Amino acid sequence: MFERFTKGARATVTGAVTHAERAGSDSVTEEHLLLSLLDQEGGRAAFAVAALGLTGTDRRASIETALAEARRRGGLTKADTEALAGIGIDVGAIVARVEGEHGEGALAGDRRSRRRWSGHRAFTGGAKSILEKSLRIALGRRDRFIGEEHLLLALTARPGVVADVLADHGATYATVERALYGTGDQGQALAG
Repeated sequence: MFERFTKGARATVTGAVTHAERAGSDSVTEEHLLLSLLDQEGGRAAFAVAALGLTGTDRRASIETALAEARRRGGLTKADTEALAGIGIDVGAIVARVEGEHGEGALAGDRRSRRRWSGHRAFTGGAKSILEKSLRIALGRRDRFIGEEHLLLALTARPGVVADVLADHGATYATVERALYGTGDQGQALAG
């Protein structure tokens, strides 16, 4: 699959590893892929991200804050939080209580590095799923390559915290597809 990656897509993947290293994370996540993608310049995805207004310092900070808040909630999405609230569970109260006992960010997991002797950071199942989804999106569009634009579409298509944060900032599958291709209908079946 990686032989189909463009230079920009490869830069995004290696940049995600760098983000994981900086964060002291044992593995590369969807969040790291998004942050790396936001760092890219000059490609189709960078154009779409700029067109959607995600490139400004304030917007980037807002995205990073939203991702940090989701980590504090133990990676629960808004839908998860709302579903739990529907049965009387206040996630905010639980987070506050756990952090009161164990310190801020206790539910975010241990982000200190415990790398294996090889120094290799594995990709989480979610990050691997994004890479696989980008392949399916590229094939669905009849592209012979996997570019950073396919990674961006995959990040919006896979339900979870990253897709929620992007949607909250105006980047849904449809809006990204429109920014990239000027359409919004071909890939909708691919998003599911």
